[in-house]
Amino acid sequence: MSDRLWNSPEPDAAYDVVIVGGGGHGIATAYYLAKNHGVTNVAVLEKGWLAGGNMARNTTIIRSNYLWDESAGIYEHALKLWEGLEDELGYDLLFSQRGVLNLAHSLQDVRDGVRRVNANRLNGVDAEWLDPAQVKEVCPIISIDPGTRYPVLGATYQPRGGIAKHDYVAWGYARAASALGVHFVEHCEVTGLEVSGGRVRAVETTRGRIAADRVALSAAGHSSVVAGTAGVRLPVQSHTLQALVSDLLEPVHPTVVMSNAVHVYVSQAHKGELVMGAGIDAANSYRRRGAFHIIERQMAAALELFPCFARAHVLRTWGGVVDVSPDASPIVGLTPVDGLYVNCGWGTGGFKATPGVGWCYAHTIATGEPHPLNAPFTLDRFTTGALVDEHGAAAVAH
Repeated sequence: MSDRLWNSPEPDAAYDVVIVGGGGHGIATAYYLAKNHGVTNVAVLEKGWLAGGNMARNTTIIRSNYLWDESAGIYEHALKLWEGLEDELGYDLLFSQRGVLNLAHSLQDVRDGVRRVNANRLNGVDAEWLDPAQVKEVCPIISIDPGTRYPVLGATYQPRGGIAKHDYVAWGYARAASALGVHFVEHCEVTGLEVSGGRVRAVETTRGRIAADRVALSAAGHSSVVAGTAGVRLPVQSHTLQALVSDLLEPVHPTVVMSNAVHVYVSQAHKGELVMGAGIDAANSYRRRGAFHIIERQMAAALELFPCFARAHVLRTWGGVVDVSPDASPIVGLTPVDGLYVNCGWGTGGFKATPGVGWCYAHTIATGEPHPLNAPFTLDRFTTGALVDEHGAAAVAH
């Protein structure tokens, strides 16, 4: 892939498409532009190193058991792509369909969970409702003691859900896209967009001006800043999302467990470390390290669910910067500026959507029209009121 990286800026560089953001979504979009639409004169610009942002800071969970039809559609499309992605890219992604449990700790959680299972089945998404004993069968190390602060009253279960190695996903897509002719430009920060006559003309970067027929924003946590230079205000806020890993352990945790009420989710990576995540920090921030009380509360909840983790040690913690839209669902599609496209607002759901949004975003850029699966997630829903309030309906949007 190194032959596709610039060593110095080209003063007269011009591309059919410039993608701002070299994370999972940006790289996947470039790949599908080339593979599905034959658009290979593409440059992916990354202000740091490739996939060094949120793609390297997520908790690797993959699932599609969302409540609303619109969400289930794009995430299920992504999951189906995940299931054949290693063969397609010719790259080991450590994709493991070990199942995902979403725990219920209250009667309202139970009602919400059963409702979501039924909605999933109507949409052709695999989903089951498990009672506490069945939860214990799937995950023997979990505590179902009814006397705990957050008793396990049951759980939704998606057997096809699981995890994948996030950086391998980025490298697999990047290698395949590079082979198709896509250029990747690292250490190239976009400082502004050049707009004239109502159309985007170029991007201004720390390495010079780059002309572009179309510009696609896909920079988690910063798309709104870049869009603002073109006069486009995006209804998103940036927050820190924290996670951590433990030291290496023997294989003890066979699945993925998510607790909606306490916003803690736990899996075990292939090497053996526990991977844990939490809810977002409440304050707006671009920090890569979040508030300590979030991690503290996360650990307390995790130890109640998994008492055997009490002797594990935290190896490292980190934070990613995520965009959160008013309805906690993504914004994918056209903008009021001709030739400028946006993909942001994913909150905590970005990684699992990587293949699906890459596919749909590439279609939108190549054709100038939203793909049917991302059509519900356009900007105009905030004026029409056709919101996709996944967070409000399903209690969590992870």
